[in-house]
Amino acid sequence: MDNKVLLIIASLLLPPLAVFLKKGAGKDLVINIILCLFFYVPGIIHALWVTLN
Repeated sequence: MDNKVLLIIASLLLPPLAVFLKKGAGKDLVINIILCLFFYVPGIIHALWVTLN
């Protein structure tokens, strides 16, 4: 429970960090970094999607 709350907070503040902590280095991390570079909000949405699923 506490881990999920911390991941949600990290998703809002630093989306690539949250994805890295949940999935590790892989395609999800690359997708999230690209989304954050172009538009920050889609990066947040993607990070929340990854961390909550």
